[in-house]
Amino acid sequence: MSKVQIKVLDNGPLRVTGDVELIDAEGNKFESKQAFSLCRCGKSQKIPYCDGTHKGNFESCVRAEQVL
Repeated sequence: MSKVQIKVLDNGPLRVTGDVELIDAEGNKFESKQAFSLCRCGKSQKIPYCDGTHKGNFESCVRAEQVL
């Protein structure tokens, strides 16, 4: 099993890479690939996947807190 990585893209989606299953609230599996993007803006016509609708219409630059 490959390591899963979820990257928060500035002003864009969550980029997911690795061997992961995406499952809805009822336990049904979405078709997924080794790399896909999840919508953060809520405007995509392909929810839960990103379709690029956010471009120019969504701002969010999340940064992790540095833990000492």
